[in-house]
Amino acid sequence: MASTIDHDRLFKELLRTFFIEFLELFFPDVAAYVDPASIEFLDKEVFTDVTRGERYEADLIAKVAFRGQDTSFLIHTEAQGKRQEHFPSRMFGYFARFLERYRLPIYPIVIFSYTSPLKAEPKKYLLKFPDLEVLKFQYRTVQLNRLHWRDFLRSSNPVASALMARMYIKKKDRPRVKMECLRLLATLGLNPAKQQLISGFVDAYLRL
Repeated sequence: MASTIDHDRLFKELLRTFFIEFLELFFPDVAAYVDPASIEFLDKEVFTDVTRGERYEADLIAKVAFRGQDTSFLIHTEAQGKRQEHFPSRMFGYFARFLERYRLPIYPIVIFSYTSPLKAEPKKYLLKFPDLEVLKFQYRTVQLNRLHWRDFLRSSNPVASALMARMYIKKKDRPRVKMECLRLLATLGLNPAKQQLISGFVDAYLRL
């Protein structure tokens, strides 16, 4: 059953292993100015929202350097497995916490991995008054249920072979998509551990 899937663990393992490939697939402009050799994953951060009585753990924080420069910045990538009404404000809360702690520029990214609803998620958090716009915080998004698996069939990117399993798929197409994910995986020439990671991801989300 889908409810037994450890979404956080699956996405964190995939992104940690194929972080630069993830950027190359969805944010090639960012990948172009990141030095791949500089990627360093920082300790997880835990946040407590006392107003709502909820506890959150940031998914993935990578410290990276600009190509050919000594300056660094952070890429915060959040994998969101279910829709939450106040999610944009939570993303800003993460941003403010990281900025205060690390004093580095932060590039925020969200992967929305749930299957429904299909409505486009917001990409900003806005705080304004009738006479003043106090804050406009923006972040990049990848909403998998609004992407079609057919658009990634010819990709040579290992992240595509995994995330196709979580894109928009009609029920009748599920066996075909699983076959295509594994076919693409077989062409990538990855080591056995990386192959197992992706095949496990596909098996978790495309149970037939």
